[in-house]
Amino acid sequence: MRDVELVTERLIDHLIDGIEKSSTICILVSFLMKSGVELLKESLQRAAERGADIKICTGDYLFVTQPEALQALCNLHENIEVRLYKSNGTAFHPKSYMFEFENNGYFIVGSSNLSRSALTTGVEWNLAVSGEKEVYEKALNEFTKLMYHEQTVPVNEFTVKAYQKEYETYHQQHPNLVRTLTTSEEIELMLPTKKKNKVPYEVVHESSAPYETIQPRFAQIEALEELEKTIEEGYNRALVVMATGLGKTYLAGFFAKRFNRVLFIAHREEILHQAKQSFQRISIEKTCGIYNGKQKERHADYIFASIFTLSMKQHLEVFDRDEFDLIIIDEFHHAAAKSYQRVLDYFKPSFLLGITATPDRHDNKDVYAICDGNVAYRIDFLEAIQRQWLAPFRYYGIYDDTDYSQLTWLGTRYDEQELLQVQLRKEMADKILQAWEKHKQTRTLVFCSSIKQADFLAHYFQQHGYQTVSLHSKQMEISRKQAIDMLTEGELDAIFTVDLFNEGVDIPSVDTLLFVRPTESLTVFTQQIGRGLRLYPEKDACVIIDLIGNYRNADVKLSLFDTAPNRKGKANIHPTVPASCDIQLDTKVINLLQEMARKRQPRKEKLNAHYLEVKQELGRRPTYLELHLKGKSNSVEYKQEFKSYIGFLHWAGELSEREREVFYRYEPWYIEVEKTGMAKSYKMVVLLAMLQRGVSAWYDSITPEQVAPFFHRYLTEAEYRKRIDFSDKETKRLWDYDEQKVSKLIVNMPMKKWSGSSNGLVFFENNHFKLNLEVKKEDEPILFEWTKQICEYRLHYHFERKANTTK
Repeated sequence: MRDVELVTERLIDHLIDGIEKSSTICILVSFLMKSGVELLKESLQRAAERGADIKICTGDYLFVTQPEALQALCNLHENIEVRLYKSNGTAFHPKSYMFEFENNGYFIVGSSNLSRSALTTGVEWNLAVSGEKEVYEKALNEFTKLMYHEQTVPVNEFTVKAYQKEYETYHQQHPNLVRTLTTSEEIELMLPTKKKNKVPYEVVHESSAPYETIQPRFAQIEALEELEKTIEEGYNRALVVMATGLGKTYLAGFFAKRFNRVLFIAHREEILHQAKQSFQRISIEKTCGIYNGKQKERHADYIFASIFTLSMKQHLEVFDRDEFDLIIIDEFHHAAAKSYQRVLDYFKPSFLLGITATPDRHDNKDVYAICDGNVAYRIDFLEAIQRQWLAPFRYYGIYDDTDYSQLTWLGTRYDEQELLQVQLRKEMADKILQAWEKHKQTRTLVFCSSIKQADFLAHYFQQHGYQTVSLHSKQMEISRKQAIDMLTEGELDAIFTVDLFNEGVDIPSVDTLLFVRPTESLTVFTQQIGRGLRLYPEKDACVIIDLIGNYRNADVKLSLFDTAPNRKGKANIHPTVPASCDIQLDTKVINLLQEMARKRQPRKEKLNAHYLEVKQELGRRPTYLELHLKGKSNSVEYKQEFKSYIGFLHWAGELSEREREVFYRYEPWYIEVEKTGMAKSYKMVVLLAMLQRGVSAWYDSITPEQVAPFFHRYLTEAEYRKRIDFSDKETKRLWDYDEQKVSKLIVNMPMKKWSGSSNGLVFFENNHFKLNLEVKKEDEPILFEWTKQICEYRLHYHFERKANTTK
């Protein structure tokens, strides 16, 4: 039964009651005060200790949130997850408290932020609602999307320190923004926000599959073969990278046929419903169900679940840990690692498959980490074009004279109002129209920065006699399906959109793409390019018309079209495109890109920025392997630039005084372990065997006979290791353990070989392998840990690289 109550005083009593009784606690407030945390901390701690699922999200808008409040939550309990929304100057004013009981949801929405005055003595109005299960579920779903939005960061020791600096700087510049009445009561800043029109959420379903016969074809056949090999080789997780338009979802459906119960996870409703339809067409004998904020069909053979729903504890624990034989994660580069990690930590499937079109290190946390770096199959859109599986392109780079360096950069995008001032000009619209008229074909998709720009340009094109529509979340006059049908039938010349068609919905008939927005994300740009490359009977090629100015990434975006990219990571403004494709750039564009390339961020600073992003997410200094798996930059660049990962940490000021002493004392050793050649893994396997002996004994001499059991077991227990490094004529005979023969192998390679190439740091004599290191007792823990990190990284990188080059 529904129960609604207006709470005008002492909200704290309602909150404590909810915290004490509920299994799920979600708090979303525009700002936190230390005084508010003090009021709730004992209740929150008790709830965390009994296993309640606790999530808190707050914002940095106008830097009202106190660093002390964030620090207090950091220290409260490890099971309390806190994230900070980086508002980038955009108003952020939510205030809600949500509680999940055994059979009911209860939530409070109103005016109260988390401070003592707001929860006790202040004049506040809040509406408390219980019994509205559907509304509660929707609110919970929206909370999770915001909690794990790309603009949020985890609150940990590292991010709190970074926020503290920003907070102090901002308040020095704005000393009268927030005044403290006492140490425990604050005047809270209440500012007006822009009104937003709420429109119904529309899910577009594909009415039919693109193939007449539901059988694997093209890249799907190759990918399925490689996945079968992957299973045979003993992997239990893999990633498939397949360009948009090649049928990733159908591939997953074909692969799923070999499993009984399957969980398919995605972050968009469109993808869930389309995947369900695709799987049903492939496996008509299987039952399929949706598990999201609205539907809870949990007993089907194949379940298609929203990550935002599934990552909530009360929904996750509905399922047994080993309930699914196969888990498929679709386009998981979009999701915050934390929400996916919770799901992956919980379930124990026989196999985990990640599928994506754009796992770009330059743009995202590295998605390879989810699948342990094992890429079973990869084909990008350039190779697919070369194999005639996707349409070729003709790219026209049109000069945009806007000076983007004068616009405020907000971390992930340009300031919207400043950008609109330069975009909503008749001169700009006329230039766009002329470029489009010169190069267009029949059906155009236009990618804009904002709703206002989409509306403005659609109207401008209409004034010049063209049939266009602006399609976005506030469009009420026409649905997406109607617009798609009209474009396909030739009743529209162009659709102007804002991110609606990045993924999940396809229009194969589109033969022209027009970009009138700065390219802020290489991943999004790649996805948008894919919208025009699907094969279609009347399409010979896709025309891409792209306005290029001095915005971020302008000088590297063309590398996405390069079939022979520069191995040193430098941008190439004259990419080598497939033979069927063409790139034409305005002379001014060429001059601009050359100038921008000369001014690129120095390599060392780029590596440091990407390192700090990983550190921020983890809340601590990442290990070498973590940096490789999660970092945007290629990990090899750290060794190239600094000789070793430890050398980078020293340069970046990440080492303590004690660690710096150990670094200086043993620096040649780190460089040797980093740089010694590895045609096979044997050197690092021997070193790993030595490390198994522990902190104080690992660097003692060791005989081949002592290494042999570990060496053999390590290389034969995983099929992929056996295939890569233990399957030539000599080592095949050693698959059945023979200590004498394995020891002989170890003597020749790696022990003698490493001894001869190490400049005296390693030597082999009298059947003993030794390190030329005099280790001080107090240095042992640090030296052991750093050696172990380099060893584990090199082994992982070796097998990852070798496996990928053989596929």
